[in-house]
Order: sequence, then structure tokens, then C-alpha cells
Amino acid sequence: MQTHDTVSAMQLLARETHATGQTLGFVPTMGALHQGHVDLIRLAATKADVVVVSIFVNPAQFGPNEDFDRYPRALEADLEKCREAGAHHIFLPSRETLYPKGYSTYINEESVAAPLEGESRPAFFRGVTTVVAKLLNIVQPDLAVFGQKDAQQLAVVRKMVADLHIPVEIVAGPTTRDADGLALSSRNAYLTASEREGACAIPRTLEKIKSMVDQGERRAERLVAEATHLLADERRIRVIYVAIVDPATMKKQLTIEPGNSLLAVAAWIDQTRLIDNTLL
Repeated sequence: MQTHDTVSAMQLLARETHATGQTLGFVPTMGALHQGHVDLIRLAATKADVVVVSIFVNPAQFGPNEDFDRYPRALEADLEKCREAGAHHIFLPSRETLYPKGYSTYINEESVAAPLEGESRPAFFRGVTTVVAKLLNIVQPDLAVFGQKDAQQLAVVRKMVADLHIPVEIVAGPTTRDADGLALSSRNAYLTASEREGACAIPRTLEKIKSMVDQGERRAERLVAEATHLLADERRIRVIYVAIVDPATMKKQLTIEPGNSLLAVAAWIDQTRLIDNTLL
């Protein structure tokens, strides 16, 4: 496994890889890797000959009062996880490499990004689309793997790639969960034992709503109300949003379309912000 920290090195790697007829898979991350990231890297390795993982805590997707400075960083542990998962190359750009002095070009996706996370974190998706577009231009992969846990991010990236004619396949990796049902997230490291216990109300709520749909409930308003009620019963949780949306457009749905409806949740667990979702 090799590490690279310059744009020229990564673009040379892409040219050499494609010149030999090999395919290149890419997994962008912000580090603090967990089993969910490992699963995405392993998925990329099943679909591509060469796998590149980037590790970069992207300042552009954090708001002024968010957790950029305390976001978990564990480079040595991350590199070991990448090695074990089968990554071949690691891209470790500095902030100055991706956002040099005088940098002033940003990408806005203005439809899929508007609701949900777009309402509660206004700067978030501009930062995501900008850095993902930059990384795709640098790494030049044939496919890039994103987690289903960040369902709106996945949809936004797919829309950006289609709109900008970027020649890459976007592959969705399923959400990885701990034994207690909590979706793996780097921010789970912030949770105390009691906070984590409270946070488990989120996957329990998703399961309950999925069960209601499986039993025939199709009214989105009824399901959103029930999910909101279940979450509000946990004293540590402050609900940010609960919505049932089309998984491609993030537009709210009035009636469940089995297999094509997404229940999306965001909530504060004391001072930690978590998101989760399930397809209904």
C-alpha cells in the first residue's frame, strides 16, 4: 500500500492504471475509519482492480459552530484499516493542496441538496460537492463508493455527477450497524455509554416504522408522526427532522412507494448530531 499527498502523483497513478487496462475504484473518507468504511473499501475491491482511499477532513463542509476542530483524527489506525481492507493507494492531501490561498470556486447542487440536511446545515452540501468533484478530477476513478447511511449525500453526489457529465459510476454501500443497531459513524466516538443507549432509539424507530409499512401502512404523514413520537420519548434526543422522501430526489412523499421511499432522521443526542435512514 502506497501513500500520496500531491495532485500530480494521483493523476499519474490514474493514467498508469488506465493505460494497463485496469479499473480504478475510489472511496473518499474523512478518516476516523470504522467498520463501515472498511466494508466500503472491501466493496470497492470487489469491483475494481486498484482501490484508492482518500483521507481528508474537509473544512468546507463544516459550519462556523460545528465540530471541525474536534472531529476525530487517527491517521495511523486509519492506514492500518485501509491496509487490512485491501486498499492499494491512500491519498492524503493537505488543506493547502485542495484549498490553496486565493481558492474561490465552489459547486452548488440546488435541488436534491435543498431539504433535510440542506435546511439544517446550509453550508454542508456546497462543501461536499466541491470536494467530491475535486477528488474525482484528481483520482479519476472508474467507480466511487459512498455509504447508504449518508443517503442524501449519496443522492446529491449522483445528481452532481450526472449534471456535470463526470465519467464515474457511483456505487452505494449498505449501512453497517453495531450489534445494538446503531449505524456506524465517526461521531459515535463522542457518545458516552448513556448517550449511546439513548441514541439506540433511532434504529429502533426505523425498525418500527419499517414494520408498520410491511404490515400495510402507506400514509407517510401517519408514519412520520409515529417516528417523531417514538424519538421524542427518549429524553436525550432532540429531533432535527423526520421525513419520508424519494431516495433519488429527496422530495417528500405523501404515500409510501414500497422499495422507493426513504425514512430519514436527524437528531441531537445531547451535543452529538447523528443521522440515519432506512428504505421502506
